[in-house]
Amino acid sequence: QLSMSLNSSTLLNEEDTQGAKRNNGCLESLLQTPSSFQDNPLQQLQLASQEVLEKAKKSGRSKCPRCNSSRMFYCYTCFVPVETVPTTEIPTVKLPLKIDIIKHPNETDGKSTAVHAKLLAPDDVTIYKYPCIPEYEEKRHEIALVFPGPNSVSVKDIAFHLQKYTKKGVCASDDDCSREPLLKQAKIEPEEEKNPNECISSSRSEGTRLKKIIFIDSTWNQTNKIITDERLQGLLQIELKTRKTCFWRHQKGKPDTYLSTIEAIYYFLVDYHQEILKENYKGQYDNLLYFFSFMYSLIKDSKCCAGKE
Repeated sequence: QLSMSLNSSTLLNEEDTQGAKRNNGCLESLLQTPSSFQDNPLQQLQLASQEVLEKAKKSGRSKCPRCNSSRMFYCYTCFVPVETVPTTEIPTVKLPLKIDIIKHPNETDGKSTAVHAKLLAPDDVTIYKYPCIPEYEEKRHEIALVFPGPNSVSVKDIAFHLQKYTKKGVCASDDDCSREPLLKQAKIEPEEEKNPNECISSSRSEGTRLKKIIFIDSTWNQTNKIITDERLQGLLQIELKTRKTCFWRHQKGKPDTYLSTIEAIYYFLVDYHQEILKENYKGQYDNLLYFFSFMYSLIKDSKCCAGKE
């Protein structure tokens, strides 16, 4: 997927440091002006207060509490907020399934939006650096990969295709199909059914046993190395075709439906909530875009401010 940088120099245009200095004062005033977010397409999100981020932006870079590196807002190697951003003031999101993010080894840590997911949903998100990824073959009847392609299906069709794929997988290795179907074997464990925090409305997701979703964190030109890995072959692929990216590092020549990693995660979960869990969406996952929306507004306003000078 696409990625982002949270370095303060990048936020204000790395190529023009003098312009960055001029814009800094303007940025601070814009942070205090709600009207500056009028044109923000992310403004309808139900987000936790971003006041802590506004304060951190004004105070500048701070130390990571683990590695002592100088960072803005959070450490993208330790996956923790910096000292000026107390963890208690950052929202946490509970997800309806587990997420694995496979990060390309050449993807710059500071430019990746994948860390947002780990920061905001730490209990449900795991980040792997390729080629160190899990073996998925034994669990492929309950795992899907979000990636566009000729065989990709929409979120609403997950239940049908995952079930069809499962039955096909069983019969392929057993002609009489005498074994118990994998679909049944993959039922939620009793202890998970009793704990609503571990499984959200399992009865409403009847027809699919999807437990984990995989995302690739990489520039689009680097994805081929990962997507062709034998450990990802045979997985059901999902494509998000109806969403358009707001990412400021969108790569030229690629469709605007190619989303940044955190956007892809967010939009998948919204669709999954409505199409598979069959529940009304009321902003349950909006805080996954907590950092993304803040950075979007900062960059948009800094460009606007620079244009007025």
